[in-house]
Amino acid sequence: MIELRQELVALHAELVRYNLVAWTAGNVSARVPGEDLFAIKPSGVSYDDLTAESMVVCDLDGNLVEGDLAPSSDTAAHAYVYRAMPEVGGVVHTHSTYATAWAARAEPIPCVLTAMADEFGGEIPVGPFALIGNDDIGKGIVATLSGHRSPAVLMRNHGVFTIGKDARAAVKAAVMCEDVARTVHVARAGGPLVPIAPGDIDALYDRYQNVYGQR
Repeated sequence: MIELRQELVALHAELVRYNLVAWTAGNVSARVPGEDLFAIKPSGVSYDDLTAESMVVCDLDGNLVEGDLAPSSDTAAHAYVYRAMPEVGGVVHTHSTYATAWAARAEPIPCVLTAMADEFGGEIPVGPFALIGNDDIGKGIVATLSGHRSPAVLMRNHGVFTIGKDARAAVKAAVMCEDVARTVHVARAGGPLVPIAPGDIDALYDRYQNVYGQR
């Protein structure tokens, strides 16, 4: 458990490093392997003050089971995702600028970059508006991403949620989501976007997921 908490501290530092968060907003959680538990950032604590000991552990209903601090205000959303998607090992939430601007327009990010086809397998979809504090956000995340290749969803008027096989994969998806959101925004300012053919998206996605990198 201490190793998982330490990893979460390091992954929260990655959100800061890639300029995905401001002040205390945003969070990373990780499923505890083999248990119906997950660890998550405590609410309202500065990223500079995060320690392995300050990370809190909740059950899959979002109840605090370990730790002295109140868990993130997004805990119910994370918990719902873990309950509904057993394959998910990590969840990330940010309000990163460019991706959240697309969410403010309730507009999916179209797949016009090979990097998007690689990582997301198509467009980055928009999820419904939902208030914070219960599992409505989680329900919107699951409903939008179920059957979708994208590990990222733009929750309308709110921000980005990403999922992954572990917390590191979810952080990578959040980093890449902001990167392509910025690039596509800049591209559209210069003229019409040129879509990638669906068959080419499929081929790019398959190569990146199954061939790219070290095996």
